[in-house]
Amino acid sequence: MTTSQPTPTAERVDAPWNNTTLPVAERVDLLLEQMTLEEKVAQLGSRWVGNDVDPLGSETESVSEDPESAHNVAPMQDVFVASGTIPLEEASRNGLGHLTRIYGSVPVTPAEGAAELIRQQHIVLANSRLGVPALVHEECLTGFTTYGATIYPAAIAWGATFDADLIERMAAAIGRDMAAVGVHQGLSPVLDVVRDYRWGRVEETIGEDPYLVAMLGSAYVRGLQSAGVLACLKHFAGYSASRAARNHGPVPMGRRELMDAILPTFETAVTLAGAASVMNSYSDVDGVPAAADPWLMTELLRDQWGFTGTVVSDYWAVPFLATMHRVAGDFDEAGAQALTAGIDVELPDTLGFGAGLVERVRRGELSEELVDRAARRLLTQKVELGLLDPDWTPEGSVARAAATNLDSAENRALAREMAERSIILLDAGTALPLTGADRPTLGKVAVVGPTAADPRTFMGCYAFPNHVLPRYPDLGLGLEVQNAVEALRAELPGTEVVHRKGCDVQSDDRSGFADAVAAARDADLCVAMVGDLAGLFGKGTSGEGCDAADLRLPGVQAELVAELLATGTPVVVVVVSGRPYALGDVHARAAGLVQAFMPGEEGGAAIAGVLSGRLQPTGKLPVQIPRHIGGQPGTYLQPPLGVGNDGISNLDPAPLFPFGYGTSYTTFQVDELRISDTEVATDGEFTVSARVRNTGPRAGSEVVQLYLHDVLAQVTRPVKQLVGFARVTLEPGEEAGVRFAVHADRTAFTGRDLQRIVEPGEIEVFVGTSAEHLPLRDTVRLTGPLRVVGSDRRLVTPVEVSTTADLGLPDGPGAGNTAPSPVNA
Repeated sequence: MTTSQPTPTAERVDAPWNNTTLPVAERVDLLLEQMTLEEKVAQLGSRWVGNDVDPLGSETESVSEDPESAHNVAPMQDVFVASGTIPLEEASRNGLGHLTRIYGSVPVTPAEGAAELIRQQHIVLANSRLGVPALVHEECLTGFTTYGATIYPAAIAWGATFDADLIERMAAAIGRDMAAVGVHQGLSPVLDVVRDYRWGRVEETIGEDPYLVAMLGSAYVRGLQSAGVLACLKHFAGYSASRAARNHGPVPMGRRELMDAILPTFETAVTLAGAASVMNSYSDVDGVPAAADPWLMTELLRDQWGFTGTVVSDYWAVPFLATMHRVAGDFDEAGAQALTAGIDVELPDTLGFGAGLVERVRRGELSEELVDRAARRLLTQKVELGLLDPDWTPEGSVARAAATNLDSAENRALAREMAERSIILLDAGTALPLTGADRPTLGKVAVVGPTAADPRTFMGCYAFPNHVLPRYPDLGLGLEVQNAVEALRAELPGTEVVHRKGCDVQSDDRSGFADAVAAARDADLCVAMVGDLAGLFGKGTSGEGCDAADLRLPGVQAELVAELLATGTPVVVVVVSGRPYALGDVHARAAGLVQAFMPGEEGGAAIAGVLSGRLQPTGKLPVQIPRHIGGQPGTYLQPPLGVGNDGISNLDPAPLFPFGYGTSYTTFQVDELRISDTEVATDGEFTVSARVRNTGPRAGSEVVQLYLHDVLAQVTRPVKQLVGFARVTLEPGEEAGVRFAVHADRTAFTGRDLQRIVEPGEIEVFVGTSAEHLPLRDTVRLTGPLRVVGSDRRLVTPVEVSTTADLGLPDGPGAGNTAPSPVNA
């Protein structure tokens, strides 16, 4: 095994493609000209060294006993076995495209990970005749997924902040840590739009609205790439809309819905944020797997949107074309289909992009131009990252690793800000906040429930303690995390805080109920903390492969809450989860209700601070809270037949709390609507302005939201859809003006002929603080011809927040057409 090659060879220094004075494209072409077919194909592959842990774990142990289980598990098991036995020396015998998760697979310190990265890169270099190192990628959905790194809130909590600037700052911090230890690419953000809350990966998404997801996801891309780490958009496209919310399930969605609800998030991140990489979805849409879809991967992504980066496969998605989708006869055919469609690099190991591609090109069955196309894209990124500069060495790429603190004080402060901004007060009820001049001193508080004392419940399934450390139980969490019980004791120093677990997150064991109920009866107040514990492939209640049959709280938690509510003691319910759960029965009887979407390592203090009143809650729902456990439909973006009841059905789809909702310990009033023009050309623009005032006793933040509705269109349109938002922070009595610049392009939709159009007609305009709290309403008429628009259309609604004097409120057309309406009261 080659373990040392401390300096670049003379050939590498002198090679023309290492000449930094030449343009990148010229350097890439010079390198490609010198590569054999085998060397070019090698650039399209990857290797996950040490991946000897079955991703399905004990699930595969019972295959022989359960024929149905064997039928479902075998395709993934076959792929795993095939990919997990190839030595790096063999995998990189002609070079290598990517090295997979050196830091994210086993618990290593930055120094240990750096040493392993150096070792692997030297093996790759020893096998690369032309001195081309591998690109290193890692996961980074809740922070850098490695041992001891800061664990930020899950992506669904990013959505709750409605704060793009904050997300960009977080991503930049994540990127700096990854770059310091030699990582080149981060597999994030997830831009899937939630379509069904039962899907296990809801926690990985930013929410159910395309515009919110696009804005915050693009902010993440900008932040990560500002640190020199390539962002990877996933999962392209349709993954979140699987039938019955089943992971890897087929997506029964037509192209029109795909284009209007799913694709805009990716389009925005590509065209406006400059995302460098895209990862395919596992799913098939209308029968066509994404990994084999040239319309999606080439015609749309590249030809229409102008994407110039790399498309990487989701892990094992290429061989899955043979083993799961069954559209290819074997791995070699799967590789040919994926390459032809537009996949450039196969992750995490090389199965389809190997010798079979070489043989097909030799036989004339596959064009070498397809190989060159993909290799050129990856080599361009390697040149741009400096991997082919004459002074690059594996050692130099990780020179800062040993001195890098992956959970620095600065990181923790940012994680704390994220957590605090994401907690959502659904209802203060009669008990919240717990402290204040008008509140009695609490002698005893019982904290009950499985999420109160287990900080892993604050973390997503791609956080290292939930993703990897279950295999290493003696290592704990790898960093200091305060649980909610500890945080409440610190928050309420004069109060006795007792804890009873009551039950597990996912179990039928009710043996702890009696003790928990007794503790609640003996207390002045009970805080019931329930929700999820993230895991993988059925080993959690939320996360990849942890889909739900319905939206009932997992296990027997709903029964525990019911017994606590029956004690007569005031009960504040805190849901710490990765998806929304049905809370209709709970809300009717609780003394307060709080939603915390997996708030990360600083979540305990953030929850305690909101409960006590030390922190002003400012979070907003990025998804609805359903009333009933059926909870369908799973998005507020519904056409007329998807809303209301009107006696046609016995099922009422109205949520308990709507998208965009969140209250606080102060009150706000939104009024004085102004629309600049009542008639606008279909290629024109109008402004929507409103005033927001803090009418309560405390400083706080409100998110002013703008929605539009196309009254009459050639296809059914959502009854309302978010097109702009602005977070406004105000002192008591202070007011501000919010102005949205709305281009007619923001009304565009996919018509009957699958062209995206702006159609003349009446547009309803709504301004308020959630999808159902919209006190300000008016109309604008679009005039002129129907317009066909493309990827150059306006994708963003610019917003300005200033004093009302600066905005000229309330004068102007449309001013004062709606009476003042208090919100968040």
